[in-house]
Amino acid sequence: MTHQPLRKRFWIEAVCGGLGAALLVLTLVSKEWIEVIFGVDPDHGSGALEVTISVGLLAVAAVSSVLARREWRRPAIP
Repeated sequence: MTHQPLRKRFWIEAVCGGLGAALLVLTLVSKEWIEVIFGVDPDHGSGALEVTISVGLLAVAAVSSVLARREWRRPAIP
């Protein structure tokens, strides 16, 4: 099976998937990463904002990963 050159779309989907997964791991390690990185405390230290962002990004990561896999497996056009 011969693959076509990967389109820009694949790389965007792959990066979005990786970024979402990385932020989920970061939230599991530290629930105050927004406070540390940006110096603001929008949720008063509860970690609720970080968890909400991570869950949303996990959904984006899952969808992006599926789309990237579909792009990877796209058949070659003769």
